[in-house]
Amino acid sequence: MIFRFLLISDEVENFEREIIIDADANFLTLNNAILKACKYTDDQITSFYICNDNWEQEQQIIREEMDTSSAEDDVYIMEDTPLRELVNDVNDKLVFVFDPLSERLFFMKVTEVITGQNLPEPQCTKSVGKAPSQIIDYDNALKGLNLDDTQIMDEEQDFYGSDGFNEDEFDSEAFEIEDN
Repeated sequence: MIFRFLLISDEVENFEREIIIDADANFLTLNNAILKACKYTDDQITSFYICNDNWEQEQQIIREEMDTSSAEDDVYIMEDTPLRELVNDVNDKLVFVFDPLSERLFFMKVTEVITGQNLPEPQCTKSVGKAPSQIIDYDNALKGLNLDDTQIMDEEQDFYGSDGFNEDEFDSEAFEIEDN
């Protein structure tokens, strides 16, 4: 059985990747196929989430086991989990987190299930648009902003509104400091 996944991004409007992969392949193989299709390096702690129909994340599939989960939670490791264990039907939804520090991800959906066939290696069958950058470089993003020249407030603008200061309403005793 073969799954056909469509990947889209909420960052890049015309980005699409379509990957076909054998249902017996594990999530690590799918992870590597996505990285290759997007020309990303394999140096991030990526993860998958199985989602419900409203894209709410439910079950996480992690790259490697970490001691942060409780004993009650089922922990799925990419290398140990075949796709067919958590993915079954057309319209099954997943997200692939490729930049965990900035919580950036791809939305994935099973668009076709091809029965009676096997696929030795995953393939990217559709590549539209340029993938978003793998990591946001905040230092370079801030270089374009000239924060020294930015004025937050006009010099003539009152901080508390347009009413003028009334000395009769000022309570100077409230600001007196008593020495002990």
